[in-house]
Amino acid sequence: MIRAFEAMIDERGDIHLLESIHLPAVRRALVIILEEEPALSVSETALLSEPALAEDWNRPEEDEAWSHLQQVPWS
Repeated sequence: MIRAFEAMIDERGDIHLLESIHLPAVRRALVIILEEEPALSVSETALLSEPALAEDWNRPEEDEAWSHLQQVPWS
């Protein structure tokens, strides 16, 4: 299975994935260099607040509050 992950490559050629990935073993990868400038990156504040928000959002009470949305059948 082929999966794609967005990354940034700095001036030194170091590759920085924009998300954490976990692989069961060493894998080969292809790197495609895009000519366009990168879009504005996610703010540092947003990244730092994610764990705190996840604590609040990933609670049974939150699941219950939003459960009515999961019951809508897809057509």
